[in-house]
Amino acid sequence: MSDTHILIERPADRPGVLLIRLNRPEKRNAITRTMYQAMTDAILAANADPEIRAIAFLGTPGAFSAGNDMADFMAFAMGGTLGKEVIEFLHALSGAQKPLVSGVDGLAIGIGTTIHLHCDMTFATARSLFKTPFVDLALVPEAASSLLGPLVMGHQRAFAMFAAGEGFSAAEARDAGLIWQVVDEEEIEERTLIAAASLAAKPPQALKIARDLLRKGRPDVAARIDEEAALFAAQLKSPEAMAAFQKFMSRKG
Repeated sequence: MSDTHILIERPADRPGVLLIRLNRPEKRNAITRTMYQAMTDAILAANADPEIRAIAFLGTPGAFSAGNDMADFMAFAMGGTLGKEVIEFLHALSGAQKPLVSGVDGLAIGIGTTIHLHCDMTFATARSLFKTPFVDLALVPEAASSLLGPLVMGHQRAFAMFAAGEGFSAAEARDAGLIWQVVDEEEIEERTLIAAASLAAKPPQALKIARDLLRKGRPDVAARIDEEAALFAAQLKSPEAMAAFQKFMSRKG
C-alpha cells in the first residue's frame, strides 16, 4: 500500500476482486498526485494478475471524491499542466483490462464523476451528487468526458453536465446512463462488491470478449484524453482561469 489515502484490498470473501478505496474523508476524498499514482499502480498490477478478475472503486460515507486536491490543483495551475500522475491515471483507467465497478455515496465532483464513464457498472445512493464545474473554473472537460459523455448521455445531458456545470442527482445520473442503479446508503458497499464478485466468477475469457465488443464502438479514448489534457493545460495559463481560481479561493477562505 503506497498511500494510506488509497487502500488496496483483496476482500477475502470476494475472490477475484481488487478493491480500490479512496480514503481521505477529512478532505472528502480529494485526490492528490500520490493518490493518482497509487490507483494507477493498482490498475496496472491488476491487468497483469490473472487472479484479479474485477476491480471495484469505493469512497467513504458521504463522499466518493470531491475532485482534485486544491493544493495540487493550484500547483498544476502555476505549472500550466494537468500533471503527469493525473494523465497516467486516466490512461490506466481507460485501458483497464478487467471489468470496473464503482459505488458512490455522496459527493462525486470533477474526476469524482468522470471516473464512472470508464466503469462498466456504477451504483449510487440517493444522496449522491454528480457535478463537473470545469467551465465555472474556466477549464475544459477531462478523462475523455467530452467524448464519452455524449455517447452515454446524448448531447443535451452531456452539455448540461460538462459545459453548463449542472449537478445531477443519482436518479438523474441513472436516467442519463451514467450509473446503473440507485441503492440505499447501508447497501452501497455490499451491492458494489457483490456485482464485482459476480463478474469475477464468470468465465474470464468470455467476459473479456463481451466487454471488448461492447466498448469496441468507442472512438479513440486515449487520443481524446491527450487532446483534452493539452487544452486543459492551455486554459490553466489563461487570464480567465486565474481570475476564476482567485474567486474560488477567496470564497473558500
